[in-house]
Amino acid sequence: MDTKKLRQKILDLAIHGKLVPQDPNDEPASVLLERIKKEKERLMKEGKIKKTKKSAKTSDTPPYENVPFEVPKGWCWTTIGECTINRDGERIPVSLAVRKKQKGKIYNYYGAAGIIDKVDAYIFNERLLLVGEDGANLLSRSKNNAFFADGKYWVNNHAHVLDCCSKEILDFVALVINSMDLSEYITGSAQPKLSQDNLHKIPFALPPLAEQRRIITAVESMFKVVNIIDTETTELTSRINQTKSKILELAIQGKLVPQDPNDEPAIELLKRIDTNFKSSDNRPYENLRQGWEIISINDAFDVKMGTSPEGESLNRNNVGMEFHQGKQCFTNMYLGKSDVYSTNPIKTANNNDILLCVRAPVGVVNLSNREVCIGRGLCALSPKPMVNTLFAYYVLQTYKKKFEDKATGTTFKAIGVDTIRQEMFPLPPYAEQKRIVAKIEELFAVLDNIEKSLEGKNL
Repeated sequence: MDTKKLRQKILDLAIHGKLVPQDPNDEPASVLLERIKKEKERLMKEGKIKKTKKSAKTSDTPPYENVPFEVPKGWCWTTIGECTINRDGERIPVSLAVRKKQKGKIYNYYGAAGIIDKVDAYIFNERLLLVGEDGANLLSRSKNNAFFADGKYWVNNHAHVLDCCSKEILDFVALVINSMDLSEYITGSAQPKLSQDNLHKIPFALPPLAEQRRIITAVESMFKVVNIIDTETTELTSRINQTKSKILELAIQGKLVPQDPNDEPAIELLKRIDTNFKSSDNRPYENLRQGWEIISINDAFDVKMGTSPEGESLNRNNVGMEFHQGKQCFTNMYLGKSDVYSTNPIKTANNNDILLCVRAPVGVVNLSNREVCIGRGLCALSPKPMVNTLFAYYVLQTYKKKFEDKATGTTFKAIGVDTIRQEMFPLPPYAEQKRIVAKIEELFAVLDNIEKSLEGKNL
C-alpha cells in the first residue's frame, strides 16, 4: 500500500469538506473570521501586533478568480494572512559559531524543517505554528512544511512563525499547508523560498470551528492507522529482503534443491574444458556438496575492467555506444538505460555479461542484455561455458559485503582486478545450476507478488 498517497488522499478530503459530515448547527466560519478580524484590529490599535496589508474581502464565495472547488455550507474562503497573526519579527538567528560556544543548551532551536540544534535561551513560550521559509523541502515535501513548536524554544529566520487569536485554527492551517503543492508560491530555483507575502496570499476554505475540531480528530485517528500500516509494511519489506538473502545463502551452500547423482560432476566438466585444470586447496565452503567444485572467479569468468574513454568522446546525442560507469541503473536485474554515449569505446561488456560495480557502490551487480561501453567504475564478468549466467548473477549478489570489506581508498572505496580474480566461486554440476536458478525464481516470484500487494492500487 502506498501510504504516502493515502495520507495525501486523507488531507485532500479534509480540506475539501469531504472527510466528516457538516452540522447545520455549527457557527458559520464567516462569523469566526469576523471575530478574528476585530480581535486583530484591536491588537493593532494597542500596538501589540503590526498592521498588515489590506487583504481581499472574505465571503461565502472565494476572494479570487478561478474557484478550485465549491465550499460546503458554513465554510468560507480566506487567506492565511487574513486569519493568522505573523510573528516573524520576533525571530532571531544565532550563528553556528555562537551556538558552539553556548553552555547549558536545553532549549530547542528551530529552522526551516524542524529542530536543528539546542541553545541556552528561548524566545517563545507557547504553542505556535512554524512554516519553512526556504530550502529544498518546500518542493520535495519529504517532511511537513508546517509544524508546531511548544514550550520554551528559539526560532531562526528560516521558519515563519504564525499565531492566531483563536489558536485552534492553527491546527487546520497546518493541515492545509501540508496538503498543498506550494510551487505556485515559491520563488528561486537554486534556493526555493516562500516569502512572508506569498505565505499570506495562500487561499483556503475555512470550515466552522466545530467542524475543524472534528476534521483534526478524524485526520489524527486515520493517520495513526496509516502509521501502523507504514510500520508493518516496512517490517514486512525488510523480512522479504532477508528471506531473499537467505534463499541465496542456501543456494550457494547447495541446500536449496536436492542433488542428483546422475548429474555430471563439475570437476569433469572443468577438465573437459581445460585438461590441465586442478582443484583448488582453498575451500572456504564447509561440507561442499557432492559434485560441486570451488574455483576462482578468474577460472569461472573472463574478467574485464572498464576504463575511461579517451579524449572528448562522451556525448548525450545518442552518438556511438551507450556508456556506463557504475553510478546509475543498479536497481533492477538488468542494466538500465544511460543517456551518455561514447564515440570511442575502449572497453565493452557483451550481452549476458555480469556487470560488477567496483566503486561507489562496491559490489552491486547487474546483467547486461546488450553491448555497452564500460568506464572505470565497472567490471564485466563473462561466464565461461561451465557457468550458467543466471546462477552466477544470483551467487554474485551475495558477494557485496565481501567486496565492501576488501575495498580500499580514501576519497572513495574501490576494489581492484586482483581482488576480484582471486575471490572463490562455488560451482555445482551444470544441471544443478539450472535447477537452483529455477527454484530461486519460483520463490522470488512469490515474494515479489507479496511486495507488489503491499504497494496497492493508485488511490
